[in-house]
Amino acid sequence: MNILELSEQEIVRRGSLDEMRRMGIDPYPAALYPTDAYTTEIKETFSDDAPQREVCIAGRIMSRRIMGKASFMELQDSKGRIQVYISRDDLCPGEDKELYNVVFKKLLDIGDFVGVKGYVFRTQTGEISVHARELTVLSKSLRPLPIVKVKDGVTYDAFDDPELRYRRRYVDLVVNDQVKDIFIKRTKVFNSMRNYFNDHGYMEVETPILQSIPGGAAARPFITHHNALDIPLYLRIADELYLKRLIVGGFEGVYEFSKNFRNEGMDRTHNPEFTCMEIYVAYKDYNWMMDFTEKMLEKICLDVNGTTEVKVGDNTISFKAPFKRITMIDAINEHTGIDIAGMDEEQLREVCRKLDIEADETMGKGKLIDEIFGEKCEGNYIQPTFIIDYPIEMSPLTKRHRNNPELTERFELMVNGKELANAYSELNDPIDQYERFVEQMRLAEKGDDEAMIIDKDFIRALEYGMPPTSGMGIGMDRLVMLMTGQTTIQEVLLFPQMRPEKVQPRDKEEAYTAIGVPAEWVAPLQKAGIMTVSQLAGANPGKIFQDLCGINKKFKLELKNPTQDDIKSWIAAVEQ
Repeated sequence: MNILELSEQEIVRRGSLDEMRRMGIDPYPAALYPTDAYTTEIKETFSDDAPQREVCIAGRIMSRRIMGKASFMELQDSKGRIQVYISRDDLCPGEDKELYNVVFKKLLDIGDFVGVKGYVFRTQTGEISVHARELTVLSKSLRPLPIVKVKDGVTYDAFDDPELRYRRRYVDLVVNDQVKDIFIKRTKVFNSMRNYFNDHGYMEVETPILQSIPGGAAARPFITHHNALDIPLYLRIADELYLKRLIVGGFEGVYEFSKNFRNEGMDRTHNPEFTCMEIYVAYKDYNWMMDFTEKMLEKICLDVNGTTEVKVGDNTISFKAPFKRITMIDAINEHTGIDIAGMDEEQLREVCRKLDIEADETMGKGKLIDEIFGEKCEGNYIQPTFIIDYPIEMSPLTKRHRNNPELTERFELMVNGKELANAYSELNDPIDQYERFVEQMRLAEKGDDEAMIIDKDFIRALEYGMPPTSGMGIGMDRLVMLMTGQTTIQEVLLFPQMRPEKVQPRDKEEAYTAIGVPAEWVAPLQKAGIMTVSQLAGANPGKIFQDLCGINKKFKLELKNPTQDDIKSWIAAVEQ
């Protein structure tokens, strides 16, 4: 790497790295380091009356206070932080004091990983600490961490720019302690749900991510190509149709935590790659599934937070079962004063016009109703609410309602103004299912790029017979948002999708040498901010001269400085 591409601190750290190696210290040792304690456990179990405890810990240096023959540093491991006291003569009992005087004081930096062997004690100020007897370098950090300072409860120089935090999550996790807590809770959410299903006797399975037909939801897929088979394939938008095939095959209850992909918009509640859980249980219906779901969510909230209430923004949300239930038609009537029951497509378009809701010609009845509900109703349901009995046009995979053939036995669970879960009494009539798929194809021909494609193999599976079944899908990322009080999905994804980083354009070396710039001065020119030859036009030759001479001296390049006449000739060549 060209030295001019490094910051001053990075240059210093690389120099320390080289010095360690000259001293015979491997800055990246391969051997196991035998840790036997964590920082939090040390503090929790310490007793002034207990015998002196020897420990071996490892972690990252987060701060240092060097005071002559004795110093303090703060060590951070995967659980927390602890103070380490380092005495020169205890660390270096012999004549050779280099480990303390040179390595610790001069060559180690904040961000470096070290191992410490010593004993636990309480300082005169009352802080539980580790008195180091041995210090081992485990990994040299070549980039400086952001230094977040907290004084009297006030945080200074916080690493809080979302753009940087999401791109450099590894840094975010190191310097912002609360971020790691979010992802610890995320794992607890998954574990709690998995245990709930397993305790009921249902089996976790895996289904294909690459699919020949993007089925199971109304969404735009990502498309790829399989070279060996010479066929298009789709990243799955849902795993529903495969899981129902397993119910046909004889499993009574199956579930999957699946990575799904939808080639759609991105915002604070949508990411093109997301995690969904879907479960299907034979011989059940959507009424049973509502009871099952609300009890599951109550349990998860207790397991993760120790309470059935969570605070999200200004809202306190209670997951205490049971939840409110209301039909979709009644919900629309409640919030718009319009009864849409029995309306045809044109009448629904007129309702959209009346309510100032955008509707285009590709939308059928289902999409129009969905737009009305989404615009006028959805955001009003803060507390968990089951919206039930959807019009049949909105639910091509759902069983017709047992009392009203215009409706389906479907619910969506709304929480904090957004859909969290979606469930059906599953359609198991293969003839009805085929007719619904045909209607979806009609919508696709009108231009609806989210309409479903006919999955003939799934129809064939249904023709072999599927028992009465209820299925439910839940957006795991949104659930984690709720359980951790977050309002954006990026906060609960370790590596959310981002736009490519903006890279400042720079010309190649040949562009500079073509106007007379010696090759060895191209990198210094770019370090001085002249990233393209066009930036030389109209530039001040005196300033460029001073900048180049300063860079030559500062970075010890040992180049022969150009003259101002040289620089003027470069500028003139560009301006011709």
